[in-house]
Order: sequence, then C-alpha cells, then structure tokens
Amino acid sequence: MAYKNQLSFIERLEKEQELIRVKTFVSPELEASEINDRVVKSFNKALLFEKTGTPFPLLMNAMGSEKRMCLALGVNHLEDIGKEIERIFSKLTSKQMGFFDKLSLLGELRDISKWMPKKISGKGACQEVIMEEPDLSLLPIIKCWPHDGGPFITLPAVHTIDPESGITNIGMYRMQVYDKKTTGMHWHMHKDAARHFELYKKEKKKMPVSVIVGGDPVYAYVASAPLPENINEYILAGFLRKKRVALVKCLTNDIYVPADADFVFEGYIDPEEDFRTEGPFGDHTGFYSLADQYPVFHVSCITHRKNAVYPATVVGIPPQEDAWMGKATERIFLAPIRLSLLPEVVDMVLPVEGVFHNIVIVKIHSTYRGHAFKVMNALWGAGQMMLNKMMIIVDNNVDINNYHEVFEAVMKNVAIDKDILISRGPLDVLDHSTDSTGFGGKIGFDACSKEIIREPLKKTEVISEEIQKLKTAFKSIVDYNDTLVNQGYRILILSVKKEPNHTLHDLKKHIAQSVLSEELDYILFIEHLIACDDYKDVVWRSANNVEPARDCELMQTPHAKGILFIDATMKSQKGDNFKKDWPNIICASEETIALVDKKWNDYNLGPFVVSPSKKYIPLKYSDGAIVDDNNNTLK
Repeated sequence: MAYKNQLSFIERLEKEQELIRVKTFVSPELEASEINDRVVKSFNKALLFEKTGTPFPLLMNAMGSEKRMCLALGVNHLEDIGKEIERIFSKLTSKQMGFFDKLSLLGELRDISKWMPKKISGKGACQEVIMEEPDLSLLPIIKCWPHDGGPFITLPAVHTIDPESGITNIGMYRMQVYDKKTTGMHWHMHKDAARHFELYKKEKKKMPVSVIVGGDPVYAYVASAPLPENINEYILAGFLRKKRVALVKCLTNDIYVPADADFVFEGYIDPEEDFRTEGPFGDHTGFYSLADQYPVFHVSCITHRKNAVYPATVVGIPPQEDAWMGKATERIFLAPIRLSLLPEVVDMVLPVEGVFHNIVIVKIHSTYRGHAFKVMNALWGAGQMMLNKMMIIVDNNVDINNYHEVFEAVMKNVAIDKDILISRGPLDVLDHSTDSTGFGGKIGFDACSKEIIREPLKKTEVISEEIQKLKTAFKSIVDYNDTLVNQGYRILILSVKKEPNHTLHDLKKHIAQSVLSEELDYILFIEHLIACDDYKDVVWRSANNVEPARDCELMQTPHAKGILFIDATMKSQKGDNFKKDWPNIICASEETIALVDKKWNDYNLGPFVVSPSKKYIPLKYSDGAIVDDNNNTLK
C-alpha cells in the first residue's frame, strides 16, 4: 500500500488507534526522548508532539510495533513480503514451466516494471516551501540522551551518487547538527556512501548529497535495508508500496528525491575539508558510541512541504522502535538468502537483546556432520550478515522464537571441544568490545542433533557446596546464579567485581582444577552491577561486551572435555590492557526524569509510567559517555 504522504500515514495510525497526540509543549531536547522511552516500553503507541517550540510537529515511534511496521509496509504480516519474493523468484527460475505458464509471467513482469522509480518534471510537494536561508534550528531535531554530542537527525534517507556508475544510493546515517547549516555524516567504512566519498576524494571534487526526512514511511525503512551495492533502494520501495516512487530533481544539485518527502536538505561534502568530531551518541547497542572524526555535510538549501511533520526515532537500551525495523529486514531478506545462497536455511531470527548484528539464530535442514559450520561460514561472508558476532545453528524441529528451546538445543547438542567455531572478520563499527574498530572475533555454536553421550549432572548439592567454597576463596565473586545448574544445565553465571589490575585468570585456573570443571561446560562472568537472574539483561550485556576470539577461552582441565569461560565483563585499560575507551550505558538524567514525572498528567498519555532509566541508572559505571578508568574500578 502506498501512502500519499506522511500525513496520510499519520491519519491511518490514528484510525487504527495506534497514535496519541500530545498537545502540551514538549521540548525536543531530552524531554521528548524520555517520554518516548516510557511509552515504547509500556503501552507502546506512536506519538505526535504538536507543540515543539518550532513551526513543525514531531512524530516518534511511528513504526515501533509489529502492527505499525506492517501498516508502514502495507502488509498484514511481515512474513507476507518474503513469501511474495520467494513466489516470484521461484516462478522466474522454474525449469518445469510450460508455454502457457511462461506467458502468465508476462503480466507479472509487467507489474514489476510498474514499481521502478520514475523521474518527473517540475517541482514536487517536498518543494512547496523554500527556506530563504537554510536553518536546521527551525526543525524539532531531537537530543536523545544527556551525553549526546548535540541534537541528531535520526531518520534521514541520505542520497549519494556513485561518480563512476551514476547510480544513486540511499542510506541511513545519523547526522549530528553542529549549527544552522552543517551536520556530521556518520557513515561507516562498510557503507556504500563511504565508498562514494573516497571516489570523490580521489577526484578532488565536492560530493553532492541530498537528505530527505518524512514522506511515505517506506522510505525510512528502505534507507536502512541491507540491499546489495548499486541496487537503488527505491526499487525495493516500489515493490513494497506496489507503486513506483515519483522522483523530482533537487534545486541545487542533480540528485532526485521523492516528491512526497516532508523535508529535503540539499548540500555537499568537501573531501578536502578536515573531518570534525561527531558524537558521542546513545546508540542502538544500549551504550554510547563514542566521539570520532567524520565528514561535514554543508546544507545549501532546505525545502519542505506545507504542513510538514518532522519524524524522529530514539535508539537505546532495547527494545526500541528500531527492533521492528530490524524484524522487517529479518523477514524480508530471509527469502533471498535461502534462494540465492543457502537453500538449507529454513528460518532465522535476530533477538532484540542482540541489537541486530550481535546474535542470530538460524534453523536449517541439517543433513551431514559439519553442515552447521558450512552455513556459519557462508553467512559470515554474505552482505551485512558479515557483521554478525554470535551465531547459533539449530535443527528444523526447534522453534527459534522460543528461546528456551534454543537454549536446550545448545545445552544438549554442543560439545564445547568440537561444536564451537571461533573465527575472525568484520564486525559492526559500533561494537565497543573489539580491540580493532570494525574487526574482531566471531563465535558459532553447532546445536544440531548429533551423537553426544551426556552423563547426568551429579547431585546439585555437591555443585552448590563447590560454588560456596569458590565464593569464599574469591572475594571478587559478588553473586552467582546456579538456577540453571539446578535444572540440569551445565552453565554457571558468576557476577564478579574486578579490582584494580585484576584479571580473571586466577579464578578461571582455580575453577578449571576444581570439581566444577568436571560437571560444567560453561562459566559466564558478568559484572557485579547486573542481576544474575535477569536473563534479558545478562544476554544484552554479554552480546555487547564479549569479543569471542579474546573473551571465550576453552581451558584444559584434568578431564578431557575442558571448560569454556566467557568473559562478559567490562574490559579496562589498566586491568585488561584494553586500548580503547569503554562506553557507558544509556540512561536519562535524573533532571529529565523529574521533569517528565512532574508533567506526566499534562501529556494526557494515561496512567503514570515509571522511567525505564530508573532500572539502569544503578548499572552505570560512572557518569558521562565514557567509563572512568582512572582507578580501574567500577563503582
């Protein structure tokens, strides 16, 4: 379904009772984000802030649920898109089609041609109003978290042109606003726009860039989608909308943008200009991505439609709105993976605690020993899946949306000395655990069924006694969770407080020589700030803090199998010889929380909702975006 514009999408959300209008004044600086965080994690509706202190309303969390994501993409179920892709590809590649079957494809191919983007003459609705002087301060651009470097444009569709092929790429890269006419451009080394930039730099030419915000919600989605290089994202948009995207030429450069966008920022990046500090930014990992050097985008022209609405999203400790954009990608791009790369893949899921790249669970038709390793290696070499850090492969009979079933498959079917693969390769630039930015270890678990003889655990009372002895011997152990051990699983979670210049080596060595190593397969170390029994937070923090090649150690024991230690604690510069700054987790400030508490009834949002940050403030290492490592201690 194609929306005429963003206003028509807002009307649809309102009709479906998925949107709340907030009519009292809300500041785009911190206040809107704190309200959004409470709503996302409670009754979860889209929010339209009508009074922002600027000429424009602010739309947030518009795609923050499965229902609203489906409404944005015009489907009843996210699965429908992948099924349609698979149906079309299957028809086009079938070897058993008769003459009349092939004729029937002509109509289908004609429909596909109708989805291709089309350049139109004249001006579009996005150019109804031309600012006399471009001024980003006139928009309700949000500052999300207290230690962010400034306000950020968080839902931009950034248009760049490959100077060699002439093909336009649309990507989503956050943009820190420096002043009325300049922003940062946070594109990573793996992105198409970064490659375009290097080509312009080689030619010593200014790089034209145009950015749209708003319009049909599908534009924001396709800008974030992991399409192959040199495939125009508006082809996917046309397929999803079942209607071609009408494109109009920008006023100050030769880039074409959707005619129905709410805002267009036209400008350029000068490759000869020095980079500028961008960040910190409270990111989708739940941690701050720290300040770094990025190109500067100069805004030469701003146009917008009449009655424009500025959309924004907040990322942070999951779940957030981006989880549903990621879920759409998971469902849409499963079909191409299965059809073009790995037909044995049945399904896959990216748990929200893994913040997109960190964790993926894959279900396959396993037919031979090592099949899972083949799938791991293939996926780690496929597009954006190359950024995955932890992969679990299970059999077709496992419900991968039931994490208990997945956990049981790992506990039952993984021999730690044979069925775990540690590799190295590209990782997300935002992964703070790596020694080298954008590169590090990966770990894969072959949890498919195989002949493994499992002796039952000895009496758990004996194990509990050993744990108590361990806790007495090592004062660094603050708490532990042996619930899983008591249920017959061979994994123990230890909460540890690392003292100055202290590593876990002595503790690991002691465990490896104890009775525990005979009984257990896994010891997971987490920080003392985290509750051992809060499995969602344990998984989230572990997925962020572990660099598998460094932090997953299979230590030999007096017994043949060994024991796998997983160090999910913070890595410090002094104690662990970690060479980078370690980021803090993201929380609202006490001042912002108090402000929203005081004004809650004015927002007309319903019953009071406690700030989610209340849970996480005690889990911060210190104040600020960077952990204070001067004393190499946690509070």
